[in-house]
Amino acid sequence: METTGRRLAAAIGAIASFLVGMAAADAATHYVRAGKMVDVVKGVVLNDQLIRIEDQRIVAVGPYAPPPEGAEIIDWSGKTVLPGFFDMHTHLVGDIQSAGLADPLLSTGAEDALIGAANAHATLLAGFTTVRDVGCWRAFTDVALRDAINAGYVQGPRMAVAGGYFTIPNGGGAITGLAPDVAIPADFEAGVVRGPDEARGKARNFLQHRVDFLKTIATGAVLTVGTEPGMPELSEAEIRAIVEEAAKHGKHVTAHAHGAEGAKNAIRAGVRSIEHGSLLDDEALSMMKKRGVWLVADIYNGDYIDDVGTREHWPDETMRKNRETTDTQREVFRKAVKMGVRIAYGTDSGVYPHGDNAKQFPYMVKYGMTPMQAIQAATISAAQLLGWESDVGSISVGRYADLVAVDGDPLADISILAGDKIVMKGGEIVQ
Repeated sequence: METTGRRLAAAIGAIASFLVGMAAADAATHYVRAGKMVDVVKGVVLNDQLIRIEDQRIVAVGPYAPPPEGAEIIDWSGKTVLPGFFDMHTHLVGDIQSAGLADPLLSTGAEDALIGAANAHATLLAGFTTVRDVGCWRAFTDVALRDAINAGYVQGPRMAVAGGYFTIPNGGGAITGLAPDVAIPADFEAGVVRGPDEARGKARNFLQHRVDFLKTIATGAVLTVGTEPGMPELSEAEIRAIVEEAAKHGKHVTAHAHGAEGAKNAIRAGVRSIEHGSLLDDEALSMMKKRGVWLVADIYNGDYIDDVGTREHWPDETMRKNRETTDTQREVFRKAVKMGVRIAYGTDSGVYPHGDNAKQFPYMVKYGMTPMQAIQAATISAAQLLGWESDVGSISVGRYADLVAVDGDPLADISILAGDKIVMKGGEIVQ
């Protein structure tokens, strides 16, 4: 008994020493010297700043002064330092878009999650330290990926996940184009709803699976055969039932909506953001402005679909719908910028290869934003859309030390954000 007691005491002592050592390592202080630092809150660039980091978070920011002797210093004095970027419209789980309508059915859930881990790593290396993942085919696979990243099993961005899509039968969030006697697995139809009551019940199920927000399909989709982007799908009553259920849990709802009428249904129902917005009219934009609803428009994506879809022979219907929405979406975006609609950066990654997320920055500048506005859309504004601005989105005291360092001046040439960079998440440089 005495020997056992001594062994137990020794084991407890060893564990305690290990935990103390881990805590000390976590709380280690280090510094980043930024030659130029983009303050996205004030919309200015500050010269020669010193950022002090403890336990993953920023504890001080100010003009450079020599830190204590022996301190660990990361010297980015020759670089421009920005907050880590956000992409508010990603699909990390599973493979990227292809011509095959049945492709989502050809892999297992395990394969989708492992592919998602690789996609998450590529996204993080591209400087995107936070994403909102707006749905996957197999319900809740994105929840597993988020949890694996949070546990440190794989490297990836901070994720807010939807769990799947709320859609009508054969709607924009469904697998379509298959033979009528082909059975779709149940986890692909977890969000298919028929009426407000079923919408409310299925929303409750999603929330019980610990999703961060809910995603509704308010109109048809470009990439879903048999649906039209301009046509409303989920009704206002169905979307409202989902919004009300989410609100009970302190969660928000977003709406895929290309067409104006479907978007108005979603806005009246109380959604927090509109995704795509390709065919919005002035009334829809005015409603968004008045109610503070965000626009997340993937204005890079159309060129990629036109190029790759033509080369790889994507369905004619898809290519036709892409042509009908690409230019109109960009003009809607330009108008939204002029009207002062709240805009957050989102690209629809997963249609194009993950890691190319920053290619949209020049498009946002071409279609009406200043470079600073585009950077803010991908940092502080996106954080506000998520409600995470107290933790991420700016280089400010109390926020996680999620940073991106680049050579050159992105305010003079925004395209450099798609080039080489150094990425830090939670005070650690990403490898």
